Amino acid sequence: MFIFNSSIGKKFIQAVSGAFLIIFMLLHSTINFFSVIDSFLGKFGVAAADEAIFSKGDGLFKLGCDFMSTPFISIMVPILALGFLIHIAYGCWLTWQNIRARGGWKRYEVSSKAAADSWSAKNMFVLGIVVLGLIFFHLTHFWAKMQLPEMFGIGNFENNPYLLLEATFGHWWVLALYLVWFAALWFHMVHGFWSMFQTVGWNGQTWFKRVKVIGIIVATLICLMLSATAVNAFVQANFVV
Repeated sequence: MFIFNSSIGKKFIQAVSGAFLIIFMLLHSTINFFSVIDSFLGKFGVAAADEAIFSKGDGLFKLGCDFMSTPFISIMVPILALGFLIHIAYGCWLTWQNIRARGGWKRYEVSSKAAADSWSAKNMFVLGIVVLGLIFFHLTHFWAKMQLPEMFGIGNFENNPYLLLEATFGHWWVLALYLVWFAALWFHMVHGFWSMFQTVGWNGQTWFKRVKVIGIIVATLICLMLSATAVNAFVQANFVV
């Protein structure tokens, strides 16, 4: 089929899978940011001892985590994983094709001068590797201790997500690694956002500028919420009694 065999088709699949992941990251970062709001409301760490979802009196972050464990979201997990794998596979394939076609390591060559001057555009593959490596690091801290035991009965299930936040981000070196990850994620999403729209044909002079600004806003919002969550958890773990 054309969409699987042509370079344009592969880039389209990469764009669609990337858009799906950006939407997920926006949802994920928003729910994580609820823990920061809980700190101002005096509800950080408030979670019912029972395993029922949406217990009365729970903090916003706990309620958000309960939403992520609902059947609809649970069904979306394998779909998300598939989209993530497709995004990685096609990203590696497109990078390899670019290297072969140009006889060297020139990464993503793009037509617009704005793209050609972009540091992130020239280092998307390296940024992707950094993001991927720290995603697996992240999964061991949260998914492996919450969703994995709940879905498959493997390991111990942690019902209080605030404890996981403090246990993870309470160490300064872990916080530093996550902040590096968020920075790499920002660069990756900023380029990926406008590249996605360029792939589907929204690369006119007027729309290109608007899409770039929107991409910067979306990526910045996501990474600021994630960074605020991590820093707040570090403060809660080390300085709040």
